[in-house]
Formats: sequence, C-alpha cells, structure tokens
Amino acid sequence: MRATKKHEREDTAAESPSQHKPLEGRFRLQVDRQTKSTYATLEAAEAAAMAIKKGHPLVHVGVYDRIEGVNKIIQLPEA
Repeated sequence: MRATKKHEREDTAAESPSQHKPLEGRFRLQVDRQTKSTYATLEAAEAAAMAIKKGHPLVHVGVYDRIEGVNKIIQLPEA
C-alpha cells in the first residue's frame, strides 16, 4: 500500500462535491421546515405547496421568500 502525501489528500477534499444544490429561485418550497425546491414566482411555489398539502394534510408546508424574509404557511381551504 502506498502512503498518501499530505498535498494529495488536501486536493481530494477540495474537489469533493457539495451535497447542497445552489438555490436559484426567489421562493423556497418548504415541507416540515426543509427546503425541497425553489421557484421564480410566488404563484408557482404556492401551487406546488398546495398540491403537497392536499396529498399530505398533516405536514407543515410553507413558502419562504428569501428576499423579503417572509414565510407563508400553506393551509387547506376550510369546507
């Protein structure tokens, strides 16, 4: 077995890919406070959030505006 030099180990660590995807959209769709995807428009984010909320009414679903810093909680309309 060949010994690894210190500078070879540092290069490998620096090149490892990040698990985090860069967030490009302004609006973040969050399920149970975890960001699942981003959207350019509030309408698209709310539509996706409502679809999730209808399928899973017990989870906490929200849309976060990263520029304004406002979190909107999505709730099902009352019957």
